[in-house]
Amino acid sequence: MAETQKAKLVIVGAGPGGYVAAIRAAQLGSGVVLVEKNLLGGTCLNWGCIPTKALLACTEALVMIRDADEYGIKVADPVPDLKFMVERKEKISEQLRKGVEQLLKANKVDIVRGTASLASPNQVKVETEEGEKLIDTEKVILATGSEPARLPTFDFDQPAILTSTEGLELTEIPKTMIIVGSGVVGSEFATIYNGLGTKVTMVELMPRILPTEDDRVSQQMKRILGKKGIEILTETTIDEMLEYRPDGVKAKLSSGEVLEADKLLVSIGRSLNSADLGLEEAGVELGKRGEILVNERMETSAPGVYAIGDVVGGILLAHVASFEGVCAAENAMGMDAVMNYNVVPACIFTEPEIASVGLTPSKAEEQGTETRIGRFMFGGLGKALAMGKGQGFIQLVVDASSDKIIGCQIMSAHASDLIHELALAIQMGITADQLGRTIHAHPSLAEAVMEAAEAAHNRAIHAAPARK
Repeated sequence: MAETQKAKLVIVGAGPGGYVAAIRAAQLGSGVVLVEKNLLGGTCLNWGCIPTKALLACTEALVMIRDADEYGIKVADPVPDLKFMVERKEKISEQLRKGVEQLLKANKVDIVRGTASLASPNQVKVETEEGEKLIDTEKVILATGSEPARLPTFDFDQPAILTSTEGLELTEIPKTMIIVGSGVVGSEFATIYNGLGTKVTMVELMPRILPTEDDRVSQQMKRILGKKGIEILTETTIDEMLEYRPDGVKAKLSSGEVLEADKLLVSIGRSLNSADLGLEEAGVELGKRGEILVNERMETSAPGVYAIGDVVGGILLAHVASFEGVCAAENAMGMDAVMNYNVVPACIFTEPEIASVGLTPSKAEEQGTETRIGRFMFGGLGKALAMGKGQGFIQLVVDASSDKIIGCQIMSAHASDLIHELALAIQMGITADQLGRTIHAHPSLAEAVMEAAEAAHNRAIHAAPARK
């Protein structure tokens, strides 16, 4: 007979949505159970955000040493040790996992290891190593996340075919690599392996790389990646895999060209983990892509059942999942919270970094909003040149009638840090005039924000006036 326990709230999935929801719910009451079948921290901490940033930090150090001559430093040629880099990455993830576990225990969250499904809206079934366990609960939050999407074109049982997960586990640097997809994940992996010395070819279906980003960002990043030696083939697909070998692949492109490489990494998006959860039996409705349908309170169609994070198919970002987790937890514990997606910063950790928040010029135009654009090139910034990081620009999108900042795109060193000043500006309804007249420290990268705000009024000091 299955073991049964009672809980006020059960959360399925301990990624950045689930564990944050568990802690917030525990702050509001007791009796929170968090079920996880794999590692605490989910994709973000173990196979996504953190591991990629750990490897990027290694390759950035490597590239800096290679370019040391430009800073007046003579060094021997550095030799990358990918095995050590991967071990370092794993230690960082392990340290963060332990931190998450300690936080959960400190908040008296009961962690159950196993695979969960809904027996009903008020009962969760968990398959554990010890057997089946039933948890009677008042509320449920589903936070089961996503995994790398797979195309039938590729045999993922072959050792040379990788998803982003396997791309983080290589311990030998491939001489050549094909990356299918040039979105966020594909571009970050191109940056990592190009930095390690791999000859990278990117194959992209769309007319431009980073197709969801602003046109100017996409165009400049293509030029930058090209100068680094990365070959980019847009409006191209892999039509057929001609050969699989233990040490490589041969692929035929839609252009007729044949490519060979040691490894082929597929990065064409995410597949939502909504299967085998007992959703139909519990009355939880799904959308066309398999996403769990929710309202602004993160409620599903089944009373008392909430869903958050990638599995709801919205903005697939860890920080969005965390805020959705807080919203769902507060509602499950009797509060009244609503999600607001108007101000969501997004970052891409290429070299240079890319960050954006709010509207692009084209999106504002689609909405019928008349805008002014304030731009500033980092090549005109003293701190950026002193760092050897003069590539890139900042672009502010300003509502012409109210002067409020409604969007920003940045391509620069530390763009992922700089974007948050603009997120706050949009959140608080700050105008370009107010931002431009806020004193920024010199020398700093943040001066570019001030200059771009002033450029929106054609009064930037360190930039030529806009042509009339």
